[in-house]
Amino acid sequence: MASVTEIGMPMVGLGCWKAQKIEEVVYNAIKVGYRHIDSAAAYGNEKEVGAGIRRAIQEGLCTRGDLWVTSKLWNTYHRREHVPMACQRTLDDLGLDFVDLYLIHQPIALAYVPFDAYYPPKWTDQPGNAGKIILDRVPYRETWEAMEALQEVGKAKHIGVSNVNVQLLMDLLSYCKIKPAVNQIESHVYLQQPGLVAFCQAHGICVTAYSPLGAKSYLGIGLASAEDDCFLEPLLTSIAEKHSKTVGQVVLRFQLQRGCSIIPKSQNVDRLKENLDVFGFELSAEEMEAIKGLERNRRFSDPAEYTRAWGAPGSAIALAGLPIFS
Repeated sequence: MASVTEIGMPMVGLGCWKAQKIEEVVYNAIKVGYRHIDSAAAYGNEKEVGAGIRRAIQEGLCTRGDLWVTSKLWNTYHRREHVPMACQRTLDDLGLDFVDLYLIHQPIALAYVPFDAYYPPKWTDQPGNAGKIILDRVPYRETWEAMEALQEVGKAKHIGVSNVNVQLLMDLLSYCKIKPAVNQIESHVYLQQPGLVAFCQAHGICVTAYSPLGAKSYLGIGLASAEDDCFLEPLLTSIAEKHSKTVGQVVLRFQLQRGCSIIPKSQNVDRLKENLDVFGFELSAEEMEAIKGLERNRRFSDPAEYTRAWGAPGSAIALAGLPIFS
């Protein structure tokens, strides 16, 4: 398995969502060999991510050209005029002239909230998620055309999508001038999305699996429970023992062998090294098939659930220009 995708993106990257002391984490990740950093405006830590990158470059650990930096357009900036503003804010925070990949974070348009109202952006219209979700009527085509303009002027070397299904991809492919380079999706042994992965690969769209370790990032925030933890799966522990690897390395290797790049997160230096050390062994065809049998269709990060929760009785969700409904 090659260590980079067809577009030159390293197959293993560092996920920056929910990471603490991220400047140090990014610096340490680069120091141990990572060259792919996955960030987003909504993670609220791009200034710190940029500081970690600058420190690594200043110390000669890498050059800017060695790195692949991804960021994402948040839902409140889907209108044509807001896309370049949002990208520039990300570049300013990261301290970069361009990102290697810029993704539409989710196929959900929310009403615009100015930077000076609050930033980093969140789901609702007030700081601290205290307000209401206000959906906006922005065609995905409008947002994509603005993304294409970013690539044309060099602010993003590549553009792509995230959390997008086959139906929306088919629509996008019918009108795009620049095909999405990447679709970043939740994928782990309990949510493998084989049909979506196969569609993307058939159309030359790289797939990046986020949360490839499964429930680990969701256990502490009420979106997963202990029975969702694949690290307790007997099949995986058995395969790991056979290869003298950890369960984490096995589930990451599973994604690589099915052609997906991965962006696991860790703040521990030893775990960072472990997550990167997934190219020195290979799962057998029988082991791959057995792991495929673990499919549960268990999704941990579901935007539809977030909006449904805010739309429950007693909460507030609105469509721009229309009354609030619940």
